[in-house]
Amino acid sequence: MYSQIASNKRKSAVLVAGFLLMIFVLAALLSELAGMGRPGLVVALIAAAALSAVGYYQSDDITLAISHARPATKEEFPYLYNVVEGLALAAGVPTPRCYVIDDEAPNAFATGHDPKNAVICVTTGLLAKMNRAELEGVVAHEMSHVKNLDIRLMTLTVVMVGVVALLSDWILRTFMWGGRGRRRVGGGSDRGGAGAILIIVGLVLAALSPLIAQLIRLAISRKREFLADASGAMLTRYPAGLASALRKLAADTEPLKEANKATAHLYIVNPLLDHGGAINKLFSTHPPIEERIAALEKM
Repeated sequence: MYSQIASNKRKSAVLVAGFLLMIFVLAALLSELAGMGRPGLVVALIAAAALSAVGYYQSDDITLAISHARPATKEEFPYLYNVVEGLALAAGVPTPRCYVIDDEAPNAFATGHDPKNAVICVTTGLLAKMNRAELEGVVAHEMSHVKNLDIRLMTLTVVMVGVVALLSDWILRTFMWGGRGRRRVGGGSDRGGAGAILIIVGLVLAALSPLIAQLIRLAISRKREFLADASGAMLTRYPAGLASALRKLAADTEPLKEANKATAHLYIVNPLLDHGGAINKLFSTHPPIEERIAALEKM
């Protein structure tokens, strides 16, 4: 388990570094096309940072609103609170706020930008269909997302995907509106053929960046799910509980009505995709459930 955790952390760090490099390159290209030089690069980077900050600090409220989640009270859901409080104590983190989604499909997710502001949200279907060991396994998985700062990492990657898409759009619009780079390609001035090639390569990168950014986000999401499974098993000291819960989640065919593409990567299992693996792994937010169960059974 410790080896898997260390490996996933290293790989996730590399992927996030790739995101940051992509944002810097796009900002530099935007500055070049707009003819603003280094001051333009600084302005573009500041704008990207400001957009990231706003999205980061409002992420949990936005996610809960999109999911139509409501606060769970101790009086209504004492069983859930008992499990969450016990596992928070075991994990050594503040007790997250509890929310529920009124939906018969079993699922759960964690959100928030740090452990002090974390939220664990479950569906009423999960509470109805899981036994005690299985519920503990699911909540331990989500608690691990909080403890390992996955909620921060995933929030940042979602925001960075948005920033990359926005920068790419600005670049393409600047070029279409007759930016400095377009004049170079057409007139062959400044750096001549080399400059034209550089601009063309940059525009191709700008066009492909949103797709590349999405693939990076999906790869990070898959790595963090394996990590949360391993960390959750460490919290409960009972990997079989989470493995059994994953089997039930895989077998359940009830659609989650409140799920959407913006929040699908947060859930313990993807609420949008066929659990049988009909969609290519490259575009999945989660690793195959069979692989996750097999990893838990080896612990």
